[in-house]
Amino acid sequence: MTMMSCVRLAFGLMSITGLTLGPAFAQTYPSRPVTIITPFAAGSVTDATARAIAQHLQDALGQSFVVENRTGAGGLLAANAVARAAPDGHTLLITTNSTHSAAPGLFKSVPYDPIKDFTPVARIGSFPSLIAVHPGQPIHSMQEFVSYAKANPAKLSYAHGNSTGHITGEALKRRTGIDVVRVAYRSNPAAMTDLIAGHVPAMIPDFGVALPQVKAQKIRPLAVLTRERSTTLPDVPTLHETVLPNYDLLAWAGLFAPANLPPPLAARLSAELEKMLIRPEIKERFLSTGVEVFFSGPQEFDAYVKSELVKWTGLIKEVGIEPE
Repeated sequence: MTMMSCVRLAFGLMSITGLTLGPAFAQTYPSRPVTIITPFAAGSVTDATARAIAQHLQDALGQSFVVENRTGAGGLLAANAVARAAPDGHTLLITTNSTHSAAPGLFKSVPYDPIKDFTPVARIGSFPSLIAVHPGQPIHSMQEFVSYAKANPAKLSYAHGNSTGHITGEALKRRTGIDVVRVAYRSNPAAMTDLIAGHVPAMIPDFGVALPQVKAQKIRPLAVLTRERSTTLPDVPTLHETVLPNYDLLAWAGLFAPANLPPPLAARLSAELEKMLIRPEIKERFLSTGVEVFFSGPQEFDAYVKSELVKWTGLIKEVGIEPE
């Protein structure tokens, strides 16, 4: 048995028996600085959310919480680092559906199990996304987007910086029969920079990077990805209303720890996040950055992660994306 296996077994046994890692231990946590790893770059909506949460936990628990951006490999590097860490609450992961719902369908080899290798602590919220074009494009609606793409095969491209954009772009191609070119970026902020500059004609970004540019009229929104219209952009139609009937895709974000995190520790972290997220000013602040707050604790979040894994992998197969 490896040293890591021994550590995991020890923590698991202690959490079951209630020895050492019970409520008393949870009250002394954390005993040293905590690292929150996130798979996305600085400036992304996930990064901004992680930093807000780190600050709150630092203030509430009296110890440093440091955000580490570990980008690359579609989030696999960050998620795997946390999966292999000791389950003592000092290494955490703030991530999205990219690593826990989409990765098993997008990659041939995923070095972790999104269910077995993690302890779901809390669902934080949702990240709505939209399809947008550069204002210089002769496209003002999704119907025009499809018509233009059909008239100009392989001459129109779309950028994306996460799995939501990738899957939606391919669904659009598959269901409408258009031929557009996918341009993958490591993050949405980088892709947005190129969209604003006109280097790419279209993009599927999250609200976090899109809303400021929509308000500045630097990009033109065509449709949101959720079945219902967004209260933030009520005049923007949905894909369901326009060219993809019944399409409904919403990215989510949550806090995870390595598998076998003692339940009292998960409960304490979850309780602190709930205190933060139920505050009206926090909800309003997050909403202004494109995050729709939605809190759920360990058990409910665990069930949600399992159901979302089935949903996203099924959609990936349906739209014909081959694992890389």
